[in-house]
Amino acid sequence: MIETETYDLQQKDNQFIHPWEELHQLDQNTRTVITSGQGVYIKDSDGNQLLDAPAGMWCVNIGHHRQEMADAISEQVMKLTYSSPWSLTNSPAAILARKLSQLSPGDLNHVFFATCGSTAVDSALRFVMFRNSALGKPEKKHIISRKNAYHGSTYLSASASGKWSDKINLEYKDDTFHHISDPNLLSKPEGMSDAEYCNQLATELEQKILETGADNVAAFIAEPVLASGGVLLAPEGYHAACLEVCRKHDVVYISDEVVTAFGRLGHFFASEKVFNIIPDIITCAKGITSGYVPLGAFLVSDRLLSTLAEKSPDSVFSNGFTYSGHPVACAAALKNIEIMERESILEHVMEMEPYFQQKLKELNDLPAVRDVRGVGLMACIECMDYSKDGELLADSYELANRIDQNCQSLGLLVRPIYNMCVMSPPLIINRDQVDDMVCMLRRGIELTLSELG
Repeated sequence: MIETETYDLQQKDNQFIHPWEELHQLDQNTRTVITSGQGVYIKDSDGNQLLDAPAGMWCVNIGHHRQEMADAISEQVMKLTYSSPWSLTNSPAAILARKLSQLSPGDLNHVFFATCGSTAVDSALRFVMFRNSALGKPEKKHIISRKNAYHGSTYLSASASGKWSDKINLEYKDDTFHHISDPNLLSKPEGMSDAEYCNQLATELEQKILETGADNVAAFIAEPVLASGGVLLAPEGYHAACLEVCRKHDVVYISDEVVTAFGRLGHFFASEKVFNIIPDIITCAKGITSGYVPLGAFLVSDRLLSTLAEKSPDSVFSNGFTYSGHPVACAAALKNIEIMERESILEHVMEMEPYFQQKLKELNDLPAVRDVRGVGLMACIECMDYSKDGELLADSYELANRIDQNCQSLGLLVRPIYNMCVMSPPLIINRDQVDDMVCMLRRGIELTLSELG
């Protein structure tokens, strides 16, 4: 056999244990090898152009191949590669901290820099537990999350996650982490109004707090939209109702905006502008640098910090990372934000949202499609996954994986999750590219249905 460049790279790649690696496939994978990108497109090692509908992993918001980003990163590397975040600081980190405090809602004026979404969430959870211990409430450490939530892969963030299939054979903390129902509108009981459903979900949160003991519950953590859970949308008023419950019982509300921040919903932060809440903590990552280099952060309210300063002035938050506030990552974030502001990318997202969502909803006429849902420039096409004998396979990966394979052959990359296809393209996508995306996705679903008979 003649070894092509793609084949050679795939063989070498088999030494790389990927996230969510299926170990029975170890040393046998033939993953698509991505070699370059431009705007909303990427190319594979065989020269095929693919529309990058997942934007990498919800993150390449300003698009690929931005010379300005390369220049800013290179300039910072040559100016200052690294400095310790412990007893020193650096100008990009300081300037970015101020910028984020200006962009954030309410009194979330202080920033803790991490390395990614997982470490941002993990650090936020540690901060809440640390704060309660410093205030003389060491028993107040229980965390409430939701089923189908995804918050990360570190020990605490994975414990907060509610996707049970991600936890098989892995250790996680379950004695102080609790999971209530996700706010999936598809799960709303027949005949119940959205307002009644919202009240039911908020009541469930309050009951869990009371069952656990308000003196024991530290925080409620929630994605504004359950992204990896399948772009699950809550009924209107859900987040505000949950925040009210948290305030009533002295429970910190953490809004996990790792996906929804930095333009995905048309705002730098979606909590206040889209969901009408000002949480106590916001976590972010991904779009903060548009994926050009890794960076994560959590923003914390003055209210939480001032209580600490007043009642425990000698306390030390002994949590941090070698790369907290890394100057190159912070320089990339500053340039990313500058580009988004200068090019009015947030306004573009709000202008594109109705068209993007409407075009995808046209796929509802396909017999395999159960639901099309979304907000901003994120959406999910949930399919009815049937085996060859007609039995519904609700948890099967097969259908979405086949759709992804067929779409790649047509020039479209999608993100398959179980029996769902998730779309979250670069925020610079235009109407013609949306039309192409939906056309290729439709054809990919039709080809898959044909193959499955």
